Amino acid sequence: MQDFLIALKMPTQKRTLLTRFLIWRIKYISHKQFVLFLSIMVGLLAGMGAVILKNFTHLIQHLLEGKLIADYQTAFYFIFPLIGLTLAYLTMRYLIRNKVSHGIPSTLYAISKRKGFMRPFQMFGSLITAPITVGFGGSVGLEGPTVATGAALSSNLSRLFHMNQATRTLLIGCAGAGAMSAIFKAPIAAIIFAVEVFSLDLTLASMVPLLLASISAITTSYFFLGTDILLPFKITDKFVINDIPFYILLGLVASMVSIYYTKMYSKIQDFFEKIASPIKRLLIGGVGLGIIVYFIPPLYGEGFDVINNLVQGNPNAALENNFFNLDLSSIWVVIMLLAGLVVFKIIASALTFGAGGVGGIFAPTLFMGSIMGNCFAKILNNLGLLNNPVSESNFTLVGMTGLMAGVLHAPLTAIFLIAELTGGYELFIPLMITAAISYSLTKYFIPHSVYTMELGRKGDLITHNKDHAVLTLMDIRSVIERDFISIYPQMNLGEIVHQAVVKSKRNLFPVLDKDTNALEGIILLDDLRPVMFDQNLYEELKAHELMHSPPNIINLEEDKMTDVMKKFQDTGAWNLPVISHGRYYGFVSKSKLLTAYRRKLIDFSGK
Repeated sequence: MQDFLIALKMPTQKRTLLTRFLIWRIKYISHKQFVLFLSIMVGLLAGMGAVILKNFTHLIQHLLEGKLIADYQTAFYFIFPLIGLTLAYLTMRYLIRNKVSHGIPSTLYAISKRKGFMRPFQMFGSLITAPITVGFGGSVGLEGPTVATGAALSSNLSRLFHMNQATRTLLIGCAGAGAMSAIFKAPIAAIIFAVEVFSLDLTLASMVPLLLASISAITTSYFFLGTDILLPFKITDKFVINDIPFYILLGLVASMVSIYYTKMYSKIQDFFEKIASPIKRLLIGGVGLGIIVYFIPPLYGEGFDVINNLVQGNPNAALENNFFNLDLSSIWVVIMLLAGLVVFKIIASALTFGAGGVGGIFAPTLFMGSIMGNCFAKILNNLGLLNNPVSESNFTLVGMTGLMAGVLHAPLTAIFLIAELTGGYELFIPLMITAAISYSLTKYFIPHSVYTMELGRKGDLITHNKDHAVLTLMDIRSVIERDFISIYPQMNLGEIVHQAVVKSKRNLFPVLDKDTNALEGIILLDDLRPVMFDQNLYEELKAHELMHSPPNIINLEEDKMTDVMKKFQDTGAWNLPVISHGRYYGFVSKSKLLTAYRRKLIDFSGK
């Protein structure tokens, strides 16, 4: 905004076309109206990103499934993922020259720690690397990269037009809504996704831009992709109230699978983070993924074909390429193979990410959830305990909701997505039951979703708690004051008075070790007043006799702003010392902290 104000003062002949537009916009278009216009633009861009990602991926898949290698495709399941991951690595290394991170986590990081700014390469990085990863068989989805692409486009568009932080965050949320709307053609679920995942305040000021972005994105998708739906199915079996106990049980199963999903993903990612060499990560992850998809072909790629086959009651079509050529006429063999897909899908996805592939976890979650629900229904129907069999297609759909609610910590998104995709709300009750149970139990054991896991561990996660969100956005270094005169333990009272008290504008003095600069204690001016005028004590009384411990200490490397605020609340202190790597660094005052908080709250709220 400062650059814009400077531009206003420039002579007309020196103003750029953009500057002239910005001046015209200020004169004739209000901020609110311009945000609405930008939300439509963001929706269009997110929709275009979704179209490009989908078509590029399908082009690669079409080429790989051509006549040249059609007869050898099973054998190529082993090598294709490694080739794709290698190409993605080379693209990032030599073309993009930056690492393309996971879509939604990188977007959340930009919101929490970079004030909504995303680097320019993020606008096209996922557009190139994600289709290569998925097209060659990477066991991940395109939803995360689509959201990241739209978010980067909206962030840089906001930067171009000098939008404030609150508006940038809102437009990033609009991009997320637009991306999901374009992918699934589910505009309501897309809006809820943006609110749940990006922790947006659902107000009238945010609702209208989200609606416009979602509408413009889905219109773009319809224009370029027609009426094709990613998961084209309709509810055929009605909800039966007697099945409620089974939906409750499915919620419990979904929470257990969600916990397994998150922990397995986390452990594999931790394993790869310990490997310094990207080449080693590529080889280990690529070969591991190749082995898995060679023996379990349904894990190749996104897996939406498998989901559609299950919903349509045709699991054999998804399992007919099993490596061991097992007899699919036995229902228990089918159940065993389906359970294997649930177990190994997240391993294949985590290996894809660990090797350096680019993709999202939304599709793997839907894949595992659908199979889990279908497998659960098959077990119920074949135990011989029920007079009337349960609907396998309904449990397949509800299973997706349960796992989304547990893994992504987005129960409302899960409910409305499946409700919209099925074209009706027949299953609304079981969707809510299963989602609520799965989400509640999973959150109890796993406080953060896969999206927010790393940010949550570091305390950098933006939540719907506004106080916490504002504190997370604050930079602790901006409130540290360093104009305190330090003294040493062996200094006498006379030295303290003449070298510190007389020269200082503050009423507090840190006592430091002369060699290590470590904080030994503090001395307040109130501690000195009773003795500072008694010259008989000037030589006798030492600093280490006057000093005392501070109420608490702030660790610059470890403490977040939420921790700092809590320390002030617990101690009632007005100043707390800051240490960095064991050395004294400065002080934080409560007054400056609260002033900074108020300013950040105004920026965050956009008021």
